[in-house]
Amino acid sequence: MYGWIWRKLPLGLPGKLIGSVLLAAATVALLWFVVFPWAEPLLPFDDVQVTQDSGVPGDGGLTEPTERPSEEEIPYSTESNNAPPSTPSR
Repeated sequence: MYGWIWRKLPLGLPGKLIGSVLLAAATVALLWFVVFPWAEPLLPFDDVQVTQDSGVPGDGGLTEPTERPSEEEIPYSTESNNAPPSTPSR
């Protein structure tokens, strides 16, 4: 298909390059302004429901969320990168 379009575009290489860019821009504009707005109501992106279910089968949503570790419990230093000292190169 792309080879057929390339062969049908007029005016040599410059015309083919400009025509290709215009066809690509027209395709993007058609999708952006016609197809995507038409399809948006059909997609469930805004249909969000928050529940107490943890998603783990069998627990019935009774598990407590784990606490986030405080800064004292972080198992690594946030002050330095612990990189080995650099050695002079020759």
